[in-house]
Amino acid sequence: MTASGMVQAQLTYIPISQTSENGGVRNHEDWCIVCPIRSCGSLMSALFMASNISVGASGALFGLLGSMLSELITNWTIYENKVDFNYFAALLTLVMIIVINLAVGILPHVDNFAHLGGFVSGFFLGFVLLMRPQFGYINQKNSPLGFPMGVTKQKFKTYQIILWVIATVILISGFTVGLVLLLQGYNASEHCSWCHYLSCVPTSKWSCNAPNNYCMLLLQSSQLGNQLNLTCQSTGKTATYVLTDPSNSEAIKNLCVGLCG
Repeated sequence: MTASGMVQAQLTYIPISQTSENGGVRNHEDWCIVCPIRSCGSLMSALFMASNISVGASGALFGLLGSMLSELITNWTIYENKVDFNYFAALLTLVMIIVINLAVGILPHVDNFAHLGGFVSGFFLGFVLLMRPQFGYINQKNSPLGFPMGVTKQKFKTYQIILWVIATVILISGFTVGLVLLLQGYNASEHCSWCHYLSCVPTSKWSCNAPNNYCMLLLQSSQLGNQLNLTCQSTGKTATYVLTDPSNSEAIKNLCVGLCG
């Protein structure tokens, strides 16, 4: 099963009933969330994996997980009043699913940067788009004319508004900065020595190095006699080697893996 298939299957196991009245996602909100998530996931992938190409819907699905988590957080008073046990069961299940799927992303050939970008953007979008009115406000609004309802209830809690403002600022500023850096050809992996471990952690069972044939696409070389100058375009590293047989392509591929790895 693919990463997107795993997340999509696990989304069905969140044990809480969500409807359009109490905080579920309506059809138009699906599109309002999924479209920005796909953009942010692709943006983060392009910044940290500038020389790689990845495809798939898992970034958007991770964003839906993030939006579900923030929706549970920002509307927790609504769920607390209706389904106390189910609320905490849903929260715990959702956190476990997120942790497990992000852990799968450290395997080779999985673009975990797209997953992380989608999850983070979906998490903040949930605070912006999935904020729900309190029950007291809804009952007051739907009450018959002249029926006393006591103290006037606010539509949203103060903490919901604060989270909405913070999430909006982070989303707009983060996407703007990321887009500007991308247009300038910025390669974030060159400025963060440990960030590549977020997408792949090498072990004795597997390697995170690019395949030899792919590595050669990232290489710039110049030759003077037996002296070979290699520059890896993905990392910016440059090295000079002396080869007894400069025409040996296999030796050059091995040097490329060591330089770009």
